[in-house]
Amino acid sequence: MSSDILSFIIFLPAVVAIGLMLTTRDVNTIRNIAFLTTTVILALVLKIYIDFVPSGGMQFVTNVPWIETYGINYYIGLDGFSLTILMMIAILIPTSYLLLWEGKTKGYWINMLLVQSGVTGTLLSLDVVLFYFFWEVMLLPVFLMIGSFGFGDKVFTTIKVTVYTMAGSLLMFIAILYLGVAYHNEFGVWSFSYDKLMQITTIPYDTKVWLFLAFLAAFGIKIPIFPLHTWIMETYKNSPTGAVFLLSSIMAKLGVYAIVRFMIPLFPEIYIEFSTWFVAIGLFGLIYFGIAALMQSDIKRMFAYSSASHLSFISAGIFSLNSYGINGALYLIIAHAIATGALFLLVGLMHEQTGFKTIKDLGGIAKKAPIFTFIFAVMLFANVGLPGTNGFVSELLIIFGIYEFNHALGYVSALTVIIGASYMLWMFQRAILQDREEGMPELKMRDLKVKEVLGLAPWVILVFLMGFYPEVFMNKFEPTVTHYLNDILQIGATK
Repeated sequence: MSSDILSFIIFLPAVVAIGLMLTTRDVNTIRNIAFLTTTVILALVLKIYIDFVPSGGMQFVTNVPWIETYGINYYIGLDGFSLTILMMIAILIPTSYLLLWEGKTKGYWINMLLVQSGVTGTLLSLDVVLFYFFWEVMLLPVFLMIGSFGFGDKVFTTIKVTVYTMAGSLLMFIAILYLGVAYHNEFGVWSFSYDKLMQITTIPYDTKVWLFLAFLAAFGIKIPIFPLHTWIMETYKNSPTGAVFLLSSIMAKLGVYAIVRFMIPLFPEIYIEFSTWFVAIGLFGLIYFGIAALMQSDIKRMFAYSSASHLSFISAGIFSLNSYGINGALYLIIAHAIATGALFLLVGLMHEQTGFKTIKDLGGIAKKAPIFTFIFAVMLFANVGLPGTNGFVSELLIIFGIYEFNHALGYVSALTVIIGASYMLWMFQRAILQDREEGMPELKMRDLKVKEVLGLAPWVILVFLMGFYPEVFMNKFEPTVTHYLNDILQIGATK
């Protein structure tokens, strides 16, 4: 298959979005064509997934000059890690359309398409300037969605999330420029390809630490890592369902992806030296956000804190310096994207139908909407990591990885995960299963429509398929993890 297929996957949504913007105002037409576009991309990604050779390194590579004077190239490709996340994006976005099908405007669907181009370009970029370009491109449509279709003080929310993310992006951009200048000073030519920047030997250790932290600021805000999380709660609460889905299920995962793709190869010694601190920070975030979730009455805010808790756990796995933790973290990226994405979409539907957002105002949904309840339960069980689900496999691997890294931290992680499941199960019992109290107004809640069930069906199947047959999926990215541990970090890969 031609390497140009990746470029087609990146730019098709943007081209279609611009075409629809200029040619039609009919919302249904725009939505239908947008859905068809994402379905075509899914078919192409499935073809790539089948043809991909796990031990073949970087594949489907395109590397052509872009701004030749400064060595900036249009350099894209994918390995087992990026392929797995690409597959996740390709499945989640078109199926999410079926949950967002009604009541949306032209701008909503246009922005959804533009975001898909941005996130795909970010994922596949191997030139750090190109990566930065797509990183900014993916954020702008989300800002527009929050500002245009959000709730409450949506203007302030948009400004807050913009300031936070742009501050992190600015630090990353400064670090990118420094690396480019350092490469030019050492080798006499310009390049911003990450594999070329790995060859720099002249940067002092203290400077490397600051560059590492600059990249971490940009990626840590997006994940978010404690204490860079303060933007997330109001943003999730006041954002439209589509924007929350994109932020939690896809963009947060790209923050983790970027740490593995760029920070580990560029700063391997810093990554190893500070790994204990970041594992500890990740576990602290797991505990802190879990406690914060317990204190929430707004169901959206509860899921926001729950999402941050899981992402902190993923971050801890990434810094565990062994294949158990890193494989588990990569697997949890997919598992959490599926579970949290579905839960946010279902909560959005529930809010639209009932008009309620607080847990105490809900209840009795199980009787009104049994199919909704079943799928909600599956995703919640995957989210808390019950046996048989993909969440269980991924969380267990991370616990093993942290235990191998540090026995004491391993015990803490296991205990915290068990405790953290309690608040989600309590919320499910109170908001979904429990009958409404006497005197409360009648709950208006319909069950899921056929297209909504069809949209969520692949997610339910993946929860159990990944839970019972994890090796089928891990075989795609395990060689990449081994490469990072053996060849880049040179610490050996445990099996």
